[in-house]
Amino acid sequence: MRRLPWGRRMAAVASLGDEKRRQLFELIAASDAAIGRDEAALALGLPRSTASFHLDRLVQDGLLAVEFHKASGKSGPGSGRPAKMYRQATSEIGASVPDRNYDLAGELLAAAIEHSTATGTAVGDSLLATSYRKGQALASGAVSLEVFIAGEGYEPSPDGEGGLTLVNCPFHRLSDGHPDVVCAMNGSFLRGAAAACGEPEERIAPNSEPGQCCARITPP
Repeated sequence: MRRLPWGRRMAAVASLGDEKRRQLFELIAASDAAIGRDEAALALGLPRSTASFHLDRLVQDGLLAVEFHKASGKSGPGSGRPAKMYRQATSEIGASVPDRNYDLAGELLAAAIEHSTATGTAVGDSLLATSYRKGQALASGAVSLEVFIAGEGYEPSPDGEGGLTLVNCPFHRLSDGHPDVVCAMNGSFLRGAAAACGEPEERIAPNSEPGQCCARITPP
C-alpha cells in the first residue's frame, strides 16, 4: 500500500494531539469490528455530537474509514437505514521533518537479502535489481517523474538548466553511515521510476552537493 502524501501524514499525526480524538482513535483501532458513533460516545462518556465531530475529523485526516451497516435487532422508524460505522484506515502512519522514508529502505534491503538467498546472486546486485523494480512499480501511472519524486519526499527544485536538484534525501541517516550501499540503492530506484515515467534512465545522475540527495535529474 502506498503511504499517504507527506502533508496528509503530518495532518494525521497532528490530529491525534487532541485528547478526545486520540481516545476515539485508540478505541476503534483496538476493535476487531467497525464501531458506530453511539457506541463510541457511550464508551468514552462523550456527547454524541462531540464523538461524531471528532470521528469525522479522523476520517478527513486519513486515520479512520467509514462503512455503512444495517443495524441488527432494531425496529421502528429509521431502523432500516444503514448506520455509519468507523474502522481504522491504515495499520500505521509515520511522519518526520524533513520527510524521510526509512520504511522503503528497509523493504528494499530485506527484499534484496531474500532475492540473494533464493538465487545465489550477490546481495549488492540483488539490491540494485529489487530497487529498480520497486521504482518502476511505484511510479507506474505517475503523471510525470517530477510529480512522482515530489510525492516520495525528494523535494525536486529546478536547477536553472532544465534539470532538477533533489533538495531532500529520504534516506538521509542511512546514507550518512552507508553511502555506497544507500546511494546505489537510491540511484537504481530512481532509474526504475524514470523508466516507468517514460524518461531516459540516463537523466538520473550522481550529485555530490552537500546537504542534498546523492542523485539529481539532468535536463532532457
